[in-house]
Amino acid sequence: MFKEFKEFAIKGNAIDLAVGVIIGAAFGGIVTSLVKDILMPPIGLLTGGLDFSNKFLVLKDAPGGATYLTPADAVKAGAITWNYGNFITLVINFIIVAFCIFLVVRALNRMKRSSEDAAPVSKDCPACQMTIPIKATRCPHCTTELAGTARV
Repeated sequence: MFKEFKEFAIKGNAIDLAVGVIIGAAFGGIVTSLVKDILMPPIGLLTGGLDFSNKFLVLKDAPGGATYLTPADAVKAGAITWNYGNFITLVINFIIVAFCIFLVVRALNRMKRSSEDAAPVSKDCPACQMTIPIKATRCPHCTTELAGTARV
C-alpha cells in the first residue's frame, strides 16, 4: 500500500494538480483584490457611491431594534440579515475569473495553432505505419525504402 501511495504521490498528475491548486489560490487572491480594490470603487462612483459589499436587508431585527451600518454590525447585535451585496460582489468576481481563464485558454490555443501550422518534422512509414523523421529515405523499423526519397 505504501508503494502504491508513493507512486501516486510522485506521478506527474498529482504534482500538476498540487501546482494548479496553489496557483489557483494565488490567482483567486489577485482577482479578489482586483474586484475589491480596482473595479468596485469606480462602479460605486458611477452608481453614486454605492458599495455593494455593505448592502444587506434585515430579515429579523435584533431585540431592542436599531439601525445597522454593516452586515457585521447587524449580526453582532443579533439581527438576521440577507447579504445580497456580498452575493453581487461574488458574481462579479466569478465573471472576472471566468473571463481571465477564457483569455488564458484562448492565448494557449493560438500558440498551439501556430505550432501546428509549422512544417511537419515526421511522417508515417507506408509499410509499417511507424512514425519516422520527415527526411528519412528508409524506415528504421521495417527497412522499407521510401518512395521518392531513394538515394541515387
